[in-house]
This record gives sequence, C-alpha cells and structure tokens, in this order.
Amino acid sequence: MSHDHPFSSFMLEAVALAEKGRWATSPNPCVGAVLVKDGQTVARGWHTAYGKPHAEIECLRDAARRGVNPAECTLVVTLEPCNHTGKTPPCSIAVLQAGIRHVVVGMMDPNPVAQGGANFLRENGVTVETGVCRQECEDVVDDFITWKKTPLPYTIIKLASTLDGRIATRTGHSRWISGEESRRRVHELRRHADAVIVGGGTFRADNPQLTCRLEGIRRQPLAVVVTSQLPDAGAPMHLLQQRPHETIFWTPRAVAASEKADALRALGVRVTGLDRNCKGRLDLHTALAGLRSEYDCYHTLCEGGGMLALSMLEMNVAQELELHMAPKLLADAQARPLFDGRTPSTMEQALGLRICNVARSGEDVILTLRPRK
Repeated sequence: MSHDHPFSSFMLEAVALAEKGRWATSPNPCVGAVLVKDGQTVARGWHTAYGKPHAEIECLRDAARRGVNPAECTLVVTLEPCNHTGKTPPCSIAVLQAGIRHVVVGMMDPNPVAQGGANFLRENGVTVETGVCRQECEDVVDDFITWKKTPLPYTIIKLASTLDGRIATRTGHSRWISGEESRRRVHELRRHADAVIVGGGTFRADNPQLTCRLEGIRRQPLAVVVTSQLPDAGAPMHLLQQRPHETIFWTPRAVAASEKADALRALGVRVTGLDRNCKGRLDLHTALAGLRSEYDCYHTLCEGGGMLALSMLEMNVAQELELHMAPKLLADAQARPLFDGRTPSTMEQALGLRICNVARSGEDVILTLRPRK
C-alpha cells in the first residue's frame, strides 16, 4: 500500500503533524494521528514532547473538544499504537475503548517493547490496515529507528554549496555561500543537537565556536573535532579558550597518547584515541557510539568539510544529509568540491542518496537526503 490508498492524503497530514514534535519527543518517536469521517479530517493530534500523551490520546482529546464521536471515525496514525504501559497507558487500549473500528497505520513499531498494538486491535475485532505511506512514516521517525536498531546517535550532515557543487573558492574562502535564512537554519539545527562535529581542516581554517546563538538556549552542544593534528594547548582557538570542558578531539590512538594530548586534557578537553579502518580512516562508528553511551548524545550535527562528510556516508554512520545550495556559480575546477576522495569508474559505483524533501530558504534551496537502504 502506498499513495494510491484511499487514506494516503490523511496519512501525509498525520506525517506533517508528527513533524511538529521532532526533537522534543526524543528518545521517543514523533507520531501524528487524525480522525477521519465522511472524507474529512475531524480531529488531530501529535506527540508533543517526551513524557506527554501520545498522538492517539491527543487526537481523542481533540475529538472530545470538538464534539466528535471517535466510534464513527477511522483513525489514521503514522506509527502502530503502542501496546505497553510506560510513562503512559497503552494507546491500543484507549483506541479500543473509544469504539474505533477501523485503524490505518503507516508503519509498524520497531520497538519490541511497545509493538503489538495492531495485533491486539485485530484480536478485538478492529480492522487494521498497515503500510500506508510507509516510507514517509519511516522518514519521520528515522532517528528513533536508528536508536532502536543501532548503538549510534542520529547524525545529520549539513553542507552548503554553490550551484556547481563547490564549498569554497580555491583559496579556501567560503563566507558566505548561503544566505541569512539558511545560516539561521544552521543555528536551529545546533539548538537541537547534542554535539556538533567538524573536521580538523574546518577547525584550523575557521576557528569555530560551534555554539547556537539563538535566544533561549538552555545548554550548548558538545564540540567535537576529528583530526590527526592536535593543536597546542595555548593556541588562540575559541574551543580551547572558551569551551575546553565542552570540547572533544577524536584522533589516532598514537596521537591521543602524546604530550600534546595530555596538555589539552589539562585544560579540561577530552581527547579520544581511535583505531583506523581498512581504508586508513578513523573508526567513526565507535566514536559516535561512544557519544551516545557516554554523553547521552541522541542527535549529532556534522558541519565538517567534504572529506569528513564522505567518510560518514561511506561508513554508513550518517542518516541524513541537509544540503544548502545557493544560486551561485564559481565555475572553477580548482575550487573546493562538496566531496572528494573517491575514484569510481562507473555510475554504478556512485554512492546512492534519496531525496526526501526540497524547500526554499530565502534565495537558497535546501535538499534533505538520506542514504539508500
């Protein structure tokens, strides 16, 4: 079942509702739900924050406020209703008690603790259809799927490029490729990230702060630098002078055992030694898993250059690529490309990505892509 299903448009509406809860619901999934009667949406709900009522409950409450009888409606929900008691009672029971006899589900729950709601409802005489707009429903909870199926945080790669795929001029100048609205979007991403990751080249060239400069920030994300060349402890770098206790360096094991690493640790900086994989690149899988297990990082944002981004994509440790493309042309073969370092001889050897969304951001276009699975 997909977009040709009679309830697909209502499922896409539920997906849009689910998106409203993104970030706030973690480590739970964001879910949207609508009640449909006579071809019209008559009630809506979404999971607004972790520990708050689930989407189905919010939708039923909305129905009560509007004087809608749920028993006369079809429930359309992006994720299978939960079937266990956690911070809230099972949604499957609430749906059954509301008298709903037809439920349309986007995707089954990947959480073995919560799954089973669809079968429970079927066993109690409710007609349950599944798989409607499944890809869109999976995309909206891709972070939750990552947390349940891997030890990794959900990592978004953010890059900005010109129309001809360049991230800087041949001299390294890159301010500013994207416009003001796109740059504000970066700070919105940082607001929700638990860690911001850059490569050593970006660290040395830009001397970044890697902070969110929007109002109302309760805490800043950790700053992570991936490099084989550690800076001197006395270097005039913002991360060392202003944020040493919030800064982590990922570096080869031998470098992590050096006196330079110890001098950084004396400042409060954390220096983590990593093994190299068969291609000689640092083991980012282990490093990212450590961010989640040791520092409770569930969302990470990679703002490094093309080499780090390519490494993440090749190692399958990044789940989303957000590309800010500006309507500018450098038309210089020596300008720095988005990605570099591979030598494919045929198009079949290209890394495959899937476009999930295209949006305007001022004069720029933001492409949201995910790796093909």
